[in-house]
Amino acid sequence: MSDDAVDEPVREATREEIADDTAGIDTVDRTAHLEGAQDAILVADRLRAGYLPDVDILFETDLYAKKGELIGIIGPNGAGKSTLLKSMFGLVTVRSGHVEWQGETITNMKAHQLVPRGVGYVPQNNNVFPKLTIEENLEMGAYLRPKTFQERFDFVCELFPTVAERRAQQAGSLSGGERQMVGMARALMMDPTLLLLDEPSAGLSPALQDEVFYQTKKINSTGVTVVMVEQNARRCLQICDRGYVLDQGRNAYTASGEDLVNDPKVIELYLGTLAKAR
Repeated sequence: MSDDAVDEPVREATREEIADDTAGIDTVDRTAHLEGAQDAILVADRLRAGYLPDVDILFETDLYAKKGELIGIIGPNGAGKSTLLKSMFGLVTVRSGHVEWQGETITNMKAHQLVPRGVGYVPQNNNVFPKLTIEENLEMGAYLRPKTFQERFDFVCELFPTVAERRAQQAGSLSGGERQMVGMARALMMDPTLLLLDEPSAGLSPALQDEVFYQTKKINSTGVTVVMVEQNARRCLQICDRGYVLDQGRNAYTASGEDLVNDPKVIELYLGTLAKAR
């Protein structure tokens, strides 16, 4: 560089750019999303949502799921993964954008409105009634359709044999992995078309994590569309049909689970020790 080279002046941000927290971020190409969403049963379009007034966690986040798909949502802590799931289930207020389920707009509908529409949700924590037995927990799951209890109970017992074997045991005495199974079984009591899972393997031993992923895949094989948020990114991508990588509340990558788990950039930025293991 010559001695008389002059540094370019630094342009100060305008007031509008300061107010716009998306300023300077590349515009996401939404073509693939718009095309895929045309025949999807669940569509989230440009969601902005958060827990505090005027503080967004999601910034125009997109997602869609087709009938029978298993969708994985991964990303670093604080990326907005659970917020996205909760915003679709009416637990976090959507400030802009919309959510559609089977062609109906369900933006900001509450849980008691969504469950009869075939949407089930299993939270990461507090996913059982600890003072009730396993069977009583499942009765609570079928409270809107009590006449179907025995039929649905038999169905979930095929998926989770432990439920049948220990139906009289108090849920509060179960291990973390067992509680997760009961939580999933309870959500299935209403015969949902869509199941939203928030961090189902969190805090579990590797063996129990494998069991959760196996059961999730098994549930999906019965025809239930599954959207799951997971910190165990590698295992999630290995079983899902398509994956979404969120970063700071925005869509960073989306592709098939197989493509994402083998993508060098995704490996380097989001899969941690997987990069060293390859």
